[in-house]
Amino acid sequence: GLLDACRVGMLKPGAILVNVARGALVDEAALVEALRQGRIRGAALDVFRQEPLPPESPLWTLENTLLTPHTSPVSPGKFWPRALAIFTENWQRYDRGEPLRNLVDKRAGY
Repeated sequence: GLLDACRVGMLKPGAILVNVARGALVDEAALVEALRQGRIRGAALDVFRQEPLPPESPLWTLENTLLTPHTSPVSPGKFWPRALAIFTENWQRYDRGEPLRNLVDKRAGY
């Protein structure tokens, strides 16, 4: 709750709020209102109060908001090559009708 509604309201109009720390730091409802009303320029969010971010969250619909899938602590020099390798291998497995690696468990939320 560090950036509660009062503090979000104190941000300058050109501010872009970036949260790569903890989702609970930001009052998401206050942030959504500030973004909708154009009281701040935008937001870049990698973490959320609830993860994964629920489909009904208004954050998904805001054009002045960039959402990333909790990847800020990841080294770009190592993460993306590994992700591409897994994708490529899974594409080949899919094409051959084999089981895929690293399947998402939708019931668990990840």
